[in-house]
Amino acid sequence: MHVSHLTLHDFRSYASVDVELGPGVTAFVGRNGQGKTNLVEAVDYLSRLSSHRVASDAPLVRAGADQAVVRAAVVRDGRTAVLEVEINPGRSNRARINRSPLPRARELVGLVRTVVFSPEDLTLVKGDPSDRRRFLDDLLVLRAPRLAGVRSDYDRVLKQRNSLLKTIGAARRGSSSQEAALATLAVWDDNLARTGAELLAARLGLVERLAPYVGKAYETVARGAGRDDAEIEYRPSFDLGDARDAAALGERLLAEVERRRGDEIDRGISLVGPHRDDLLLTLAQGGGEQKLPVKGYASHGESWSFALALRLASYDLLRADGDDPILVLDDVFAELDTERRAQLAELVAGAEQVLVTAAVGADVPEALAGARFTVAGGEVRRDD
Repeated sequence: MHVSHLTLHDFRSYASVDVELGPGVTAFVGRNGQGKTNLVEAVDYLSRLSSHRVASDAPLVRAGADQAVVRAAVVRDGRTAVLEVEINPGRSNRARINRSPLPRARELVGLVRTVVFSPEDLTLVKGDPSDRRRFLDDLLVLRAPRLAGVRSDYDRVLKQRNSLLKTIGAARRGSSSQEAALATLAVWDDNLARTGAELLAARLGLVERLAPYVGKAYETVARGAGRDDAEIEYRPSFDLGDARDAAALGERLLAEVERRRGDEIDRGISLVGPHRDDLLLTLAQGGGEQKLPVKGYASHGESWSFALALRLASYDLLRADGDDPILVLDDVFAELDTERRAQLAELVAGAEQVLVTAAVGADVPEALAGARFTVAGGEVRRDD
């Protein structure tokens, strides 16, 4: 799979731009603020309908414009399809395949698969649990696009339930309005347990599949380091017992919600569910006898190696599913020392398509020689 042509209209800094691409390595080189990252961000947006840089769509639309359009010709197994998304902040986005409208924009998710390496990846290790949950969910959706709907449904239920909890907490105890609200809360409890259990079961399955790839990727990236045996473990917000399928997990989740109801009403927020979970990252020392959490114990270099291992593991897992994802290396080499830079370049050089951004050409390792574009002054020019 690769993108052969990218067209942007009113996306980020570009009023209009067309770029011919091909398989292999393509590097976009230019000073910061010239728009090189905007190009690879657009390709990644087609994959997930979200950005690796911002949480909402509004910043993606050029100042003064009402909407942005990302269009790409995608070649897969020798056949070309034109994918297009119209980004409408505050309104529903619209998507098309070969100019035919899709019923819902999210049906575009997963048709292009990308794995993005960026300086922000360090937050996977050092950031909040929400960063690691997003990492898992983004990968889930790429592997099973229908889970985009499950995640959206869970977020909607959670928002409604939190609003109701605040209402109940503000009402005077014993009032008729509170009794009615409590009856309504039971309905939202069921919805939370149903959608949350499906998301939780999918995450547990993903972590089980991903874990061996993380260990191998870390060993490769950080060879010669003092620590080895990188591991990941899913940490739920309540005791799962031996429940692993959605039905059993739903029962456990509902029971825990009912047990914590008083606390939730007092605090006006849902305290149990996938939105409170975390992914524990550890490195072993002393032949595996002692496991230390990466956050708070690992060095800067080890943290970077673990972040890279998570991305490489994602890439390897998607390849094992039968696809060769598009790799995006967004200004990542400037953050790495010489050894890690060379090691990462060696690992990804054989991918079907690699898109690289760099402030200076010297940041692009020789192992990733290929097509090169200069990005400056709003123009994207292919170098001779």
